[in-house]
Amino acid sequence: METKSKDELQNYLKGIVLNLPDCPGCYQYLDEKGEIIYVGKAKNLRRRVYSYFSKEHQSRKTAMLVSKIRDIKYVVVKTETDALLLENNLIKRYKPRYNVLLKDDKTYPSICVTNEYFPRIFKTRQTPRNGSTYYGPYSHYPTLQSLLELIKRLYPLRTCHLPLTPENIRNGKFSVCLEYHIKNCMGPCIGRQSHEEYMKNIQEAKEILKGNTGDIERRILAEMRSLAEEMRFEEAQLLKQKYDLLENYRSKSEVVSNILHNIDVFSIEDDEQNAYINYLHVTNGCINQAFTFEYKKRLNESPEELLTLGIAEMRNRYQSQSREIIVPFPVDLDLENAEFVIPQRGDKKKLLELSQLNVKQYKADRLKQAEKLNPEQKSVRLMKEIQNQLKLENLPLQIECFDNSNISGSDAVAACVVFKKCKPSKADYRKYNIKTVTGPDDYASMQEVVRRRYTRALEEQSPLPDLIITDGGKGQMEVVRQVIENELHLHIPIAGLAKDDRHRTNELLFGFPPAVIGLKTDSPVFRLLTQIQDEVHRFAISFHRDKRSKHQIASELDSIKGIGRVTKTTLLRKFKSVKRIREASFEELAELVGPSKAKTIQEALTKRIE
Repeated sequence: METKSKDELQNYLKGIVLNLPDCPGCYQYLDEKGEIIYVGKAKNLRRRVYSYFSKEHQSRKTAMLVSKIRDIKYVVVKTETDALLLENNLIKRYKPRYNVLLKDDKTYPSICVTNEYFPRIFKTRQTPRNGSTYYGPYSHYPTLQSLLELIKRLYPLRTCHLPLTPENIRNGKFSVCLEYHIKNCMGPCIGRQSHEEYMKNIQEAKEILKGNTGDIERRILAEMRSLAEEMRFEEAQLLKQKYDLLENYRSKSEVVSNILHNIDVFSIEDDEQNAYINYLHVTNGCINQAFTFEYKKRLNESPEELLTLGIAEMRNRYQSQSREIIVPFPVDLDLENAEFVIPQRGDKKKLLELSQLNVKQYKADRLKQAEKLNPEQKSVRLMKEIQNQLKLENLPLQIECFDNSNISGSDAVAACVVFKKCKPSKADYRKYNIKTVTGPDDYASMQEVVRRRYTRALEEQSPLPDLIITDGGKGQMEVVRQVIENELHLHIPIAGLAKDDRHRTNELLFGFPPAVIGLKTDSPVFRLLTQIQDEVHRFAISFHRDKRSKHQIASELDSIKGIGRVTKTTLLRKFKSVKRIREASFEELAELVGPSKAKTIQEALTKRIE
């Protein structure tokens, strides 16, 4: 493509835009190499394309796209539906760099009904255009298997690959196989089953694959009653078995009232990079198509735009003619002979909830798979979610949490744990003996510890945390803020984890004045924060327990004149506790530390009891 100056390019593109028609169509943006980099659809081509060049774009990706446009092509169509289908086909054909990418790398199995004189029905992942009929693909493998098993039990169809033409059968070219002898096949290869009877079974099997089991049941029931009236009970019993098989399958597969017929259901879940869209097709209250697919975002597309693409893709792929489409929110799309419904209650609402459940599960499964391949991805996702929930300036790569521990003010200690990239960094854990606080004053103790930690961090120029978490509510947050902002003049975000009446953590607080952040207690982020809280609690209690234990031992042995550290260690190694030392006989003590020290120890410990 010819290289143009900036002014020439602007005038060239402006001329194209101003001459675009005011009608539906598809537009294509080309780069300097003449390659299509973006395809879009529009109800009004001129208005839609003009919007790209008439304003500054906040999205960096969209601005980058506009900067690379060197030419514009367009195709006019009659309706918005045609524009949507054309856009979908062009995206799949050219795979433009800035369009969402359908990640359809998996080849899901379908059910094939072959185009033969005596058709076969089987599972396949290949769909060549040879006149065969395909049903699917099925993303849920058990559904496909149950359908094939049902058809096999209802209709003894052939499984061989023999060329069963009328001429070959008349000439006796074939002989029956084991499938005939075990009654899985009626022997059409040797003329034991007529073509008319065989094709009747095939037609009924096709109706089952379409989800129309109700019509077949009614037909079988009427035929069964007719045979019973004619006293042909054995034949009627065979039909009864078929009826029971269909009824059992339908009762398991029916999710809502069988009044609901020929309905499409769509739902969507997305994150920063991908979108996941679930599609269900319902016939007679049964789901006979279920598929979840994934789009790779390119230009921060909205859920509405992505769902529109998904509806076009699935309806085109499955050749759906449903006149009712259930969606979770309004969609700016007019489809011929189709109506969009956002249900609020009843069976249609249940269908939408089922679709949403499927798409959420698919998204969770994809995230788990990705995190197994790249464990650090989970940490990044959690940090980004914390950043978004708390609206932090920086990614919380380092999180620090504080807790106090004491019994009525005695042996007061505090602890700080550090999590880096959502993982505990135990080398950075710190223990603190409270030095300036008398009595059980948690607020003053917290202030002392925070002051000591970050004063030293400033002196040593060590990294400061991106987020501080206090094991407490508004009061703890405020005293920490006073030290961080008022005394040390630092800008570090502070959050608090508050407990309910049953001493269970149930709220995340942030900001000043503190506000509750709406996080579900079973969400991954909340679980991470409670893990940090539990860790600092464990670390503080362990330190307090160790200190209390040492203090108790010191009060009993260290205060005895003439008993040094070596003697104390020897006694404790032997007797394990001060209580057992007190209960030991003079001979046992003398044997270990000598008679003089034994007498001193016994006298001192006996006086303390008195």
